[in-house]
Amino acid sequence: MKRLPDSELEIMMAIWECPGEVTSDYLMEHLKKDWAKTTVLNFLNRLCDRGFLAVHKNGRINVYKPLVEKEDYVRSESKSFLSRMHHNSVKSLFASLYDGKKLSPSEIGELRQWIEEMEE
Repeated sequence: MKRLPDSELEIMMAIWECPGEVTSDYLMEHLKKDWAKTTVLNFLNRLCDRGFLAVHKNGRINVYKPLVEKEDYVRSESKSFLSRMHHNSVKSLFASLYDGKKLSPSEIGELRQWIEEMEE
């Protein structure tokens, strides 16, 4: 799966938050950016070209729907990040997140519970 640039990811996040299909007008209202409509349309076209979105016409309006689920993208990005930045070492990842900070008992408990669930 291709990695999305931050701007396109922001558009996809807004689309994933929507319960159904979206239009560019919907995105213009829900994005936290002050982008021109042509900018949003260019991002939508790129996302269609990359295979992240499908588009169809509803009258004169383009309607977009995601072809990639958020969970699938997050999983792929997480694996890629772990591989690139930590050479697939979960220990290295956790150490970088909490470098110099002591984990609270509740955080340790959460990690322990997660590890136990993964072992089952």
